[in-house]
Amino acid sequence: MKSLFIALFVVLFVSCNSDDDSNTKDYRAENEQEILAYIEQNNLDAEATGTGLYYVIDEVGAGANITAASDVSVRYKGSYTDGTLLEENTDGVSFNLQQVIPGWKEGLQYFNEGGSGMLLIPSHLAYGSEDFNGIPGGSVLIFEIEVIDYEVENEEEIVAYIADNNLDATASGSGLYYVIEEEGTGAQPEADSNVTVVYKGYFTNGTVFDESDELGISINLNQVIPGWTEGMQYFKEGGSGKLLIPSSLAYGRYGNSTIPGGAVVIFDVNLKSVN
Repeated sequence: MKSLFIALFVVLFVSCNSDDDSNTKDYRAENEQEILAYIEQNNLDAEATGTGLYYVIDEVGAGANITAASDVSVRYKGSYTDGTLLEENTDGVSFNLQQVIPGWKEGLQYFNEGGSGMLLIPSHLAYGSEDFNGIPGGSVLIFEIEVIDYEVENEEEIVAYIADNNLDATASGSGLYYVIEEEGTGAQPEADSNVTVVYKGYFTNGTVFDESDELGISINLNQVIPGWTEGMQYFKEGGSGKLLIPSSLAYGRYGNSTIPGGAVVIFDVNLKSVN
């Protein structure tokens, strides 16, 4: 996005342009009037924080509390008070609150994961009084936000996949689900075992992102994602099945080069040997 992910530089930029330059216009009173007019026009139940920020809570959220140092994932729509779209992200983006504009850093702390609402941000908590990266100086910004709770969303996605594919899956209690097609009859691995596994990894939509050849690969179970460390211990040599792994036990909210943040991953596995 052209705004939120300018990261810490934006915070410093805003501070310098809002507070340190005596020749810089102060938009605070003007922004306050603009925000109050927007609230009235849209019949919003908004709260003022004392810094100039206003926020609306539609759902506070039942997930983890958010602090100033939290990593969070958000779907959002940003606009100006006249309705002109600034930026929109419906897939979700992840970041640490130390890396974003002050209005986001403060405002998101009024929500928990799973919460939704609106942030009405004056320019001194956004991008300052000078034009910046296409955003006019002194702009009030409105963000409609949904704070993603991947624990809940991943669970719903896995349960739906199990039902759609008529799987006999077991929940482990950690968020992992597994399917044993063949338990196997040989040795059973431990959390630090070296094993040889034939596998295929894919998303719930069926898209394959990785797979081994028919000989498999040898790996140490204490050097892989937590879903593998835990899941492979439910099989014995010669066993096969599936691991349905939430993002918290896989590649997290940030993902990697081939796996999106927050993604549920599924692995077909065949445990060839415990080495």
